Amino acid sequence: MKYEDIKAVYFIGAGGIGMSALIRYFLQNGIPTGGYDRTSTPLTQALITEGAQIHFEDNPNIIPETFRNATHTLVVYTPAIPEDHQELMYFKQNGFELKKRAEVLGILTHSFKGLCVAGTHGKTTTSTMVAHLLHQSHVRCNAFLGGISKNYGTNYLHSSDSPYVVIEADEFDRSFHWLTPYASVITATDADHLDIYHTAEAYLESFSKYSSLIQNDGYLVIHTNLAMQPRIKEGVKMLTYSRDEGDFHAENVRIGNGEILFDLISPFENIRDIQLGVPVSINIENGIAAMALAQIAGATADEIKRGMASFEGVERRFDFKIKTDKLVFLSDYAHHPMEIKNCILSLREVFNGRKLTAIFQPHLYTRTRDFYHEFADSLSLLDEVVLTDIYPARELPIEGITSEIIYRHLRPGIERHLVHKNDVPRFVAEHSFDVLIILGAGDLDDYVPELTTLLTPRA
Repeated sequence: MKYEDIKAVYFIGAGGIGMSALIRYFLQNGIPTGGYDRTSTPLTQALITEGAQIHFEDNPNIIPETFRNATHTLVVYTPAIPEDHQELMYFKQNGFELKKRAEVLGILTHSFKGLCVAGTHGKTTTSTMVAHLLHQSHVRCNAFLGGISKNYGTNYLHSSDSPYVVIEADEFDRSFHWLTPYASVITATDADHLDIYHTAEAYLESFSKYSSLIQNDGYLVIHTNLAMQPRIKEGVKMLTYSRDEGDFHAENVRIGNGEILFDLISPFENIRDIQLGVPVSINIENGIAAMALAQIAGATADEIKRGMASFEGVERRFDFKIKTDKLVFLSDYAHHPMEIKNCILSLREVFNGRKLTAIFQPHLYTRTRDFYHEFADSLSLLDEVVLTDIYPARELPIEGITSEIIYRHLRPGIERHLVHKNDVPRFVAEHSFDVLIILGAGDLDDYVPELTTLLTPRA
């Protein structure tokens, strides 16, 4: 099926953050779009309001007639959808063209200059930063993001005249191998998704393969402290970055009074007195990577400086709900041990001397099994840890793998609690906090509005 032959697109797993960005793309281009998801969420309701035909029952009989013509309907699905899904089986048995989300994204971006952000962590914030820097500059951009930009209230940005598209390059299921970036950042390669890759070596090799896909005249901007071996084509320029060293790095960092300022040292042009719109120290490094791609795309120093100061962040990424001298409350998507470590260290730097408490919902039984020691080490950087039930996502339980396995390995003396997810509001109501963060990629974040209401009178 050629792009011009597509008259309708149906998404199985329509409510996923990556899928919803594609839905918005097709809606923007006037193509009838619909699909299935397991549950209704604020995101699926927003998509319905925007024109998508989405339902929440796995039933081929209720697929709208618009999406029943195999000659011109493209069906898009995610790797998380099980093989025995009834609607997926219907489309397979009736000759429809089916593609994974990552493959469609790769096809759509061949005609653009892809500015991609890959890495175990940091990619959502960094790619959203890049999108904001370019969108508010003369360069403009299209963007498919893995989170909801707080500046724009969406995970998809459209430009009718920019040659650039910003993409969060996801390594899960080797999805990023469908992409052909013009320029890419690689933020981190700490092993993850071992249910897919099985070994850390295979995970690193996947990133090496990804680096080989960068176009001949393109750029690889890679963190200085990675174990992977880049495998770039002739003509690709490789540049390094980190907070303190590399071709791109920060100098004259100033942290205090709830603000962070620094100078960018760059092979293109140094920029003085950059102010972070979301002042947590991990965003110094995320910002350096984002500014590198923005400079490659041609944004000016003044545009970049203005964009960094006006960046409001991403929902569920250092997402502050309350921030006073008496109480700080925020949520963060961190669900890998290194992400959690970086998150806590960033909070320590900004809120020096204050008591840090996290309520953490582990994500996936396999990830908990593979990294429970590392989770315990990272969480032990806190003053108080509250652990809830594991969020299973696509997995079935594994015998002996519960949150208690992390709980038992926390450092001696740390305040610790095991609390069922449904009891979290009651726990918060009955305890006092100084700096409280909700951690994890599961559904614990659904309680954040209720917790904000509970905590606001104390602030």
